[in-house]
Amino acid sequence: MRDYDTVLITGATSGIGYELAKLFAADKYNLVVVSRFERTLHEVTEQFRALGSPRVVSIVADLSAANAAADIYQQTLLRGIDVNILINNAGAAEHGLFCETNVERDLSIIQLNISSMIHLTKLYLCDMLQQKRGRILQLASLASYQPTPLLSVYAATKAFILSFTDSLINELEGTGVTVTALIPGPTRTDFFRKAHAAQTRTAQNNLADPADIARIGYEALLKGKHHVTAGSSVKANVIMSNILPNESVASLARKNMEIVD
Repeated sequence: MRDYDTVLITGATSGIGYELAKLFAADKYNLVVVSRFERTLHEVTEQFRALGSPRVVSIVADLSAANAAADIYQQTLLRGIDVNILINNAGAAEHGLFCETNVERDLSIIQLNISSMIHLTKLYLCDMLQQKRGRILQLASLASYQPTPLLSVYAATKAFILSFTDSLINELEGTGVTVTALIPGPTRTDFFRKAHAAQTRTAQNNLADPADIARIGYEALLKGKHHVTAGSSVKANVIMSNILPNESVASLARKNMEIVD
């Protein structure tokens, strides 16, 4: 009998989250899948059952709302679900100059990418520590290492996620619980369209396949690795970002986020 059997995945209806859920389903894990898109959530729930997941529970929740994480946790408690793998995948961005983006949108991104992620991690991690077993995957990004003009709030939230994860890695040594940071580069998902960045230089380049990114993250998580980069040239870009001054990194990042014809 394996140590982990129930996985909760946020943002499970598309992109990397969807591909991760498919991997877990095929390997016969129980799933709790979370999304704000109720109709799509119902459709993918049936897919995950068909792939082999013994139990799939869907929870409709908008993690840009302040109470969403607590509501998700309460729903799993009421159903007697013991979550021992947590995938904090959901995230969002908004393209544009900071003074031209809507402040409510900026704050909702912070709530989704940071506050709800912290809240879910706090709730489920404390349970995992009591049981002395658990795995958590945090979706970081190449942007975690790069100040990114025109995606300033998003990049700052991803830097926060990486710093937060690195702190937890140290705190959790010897506890039986591990945290993994998945660090992908630009990936072929709905991210750029939803962020109004589909016409940027980065979005026009050769984007990584989310299924490939998910597989790399899946394997790293189950092995208890601390960090894993995923995508063409991500590791080289991380090294470059650590060497160059932030001003130079930001200048290069801005060029990639500019609109092209």
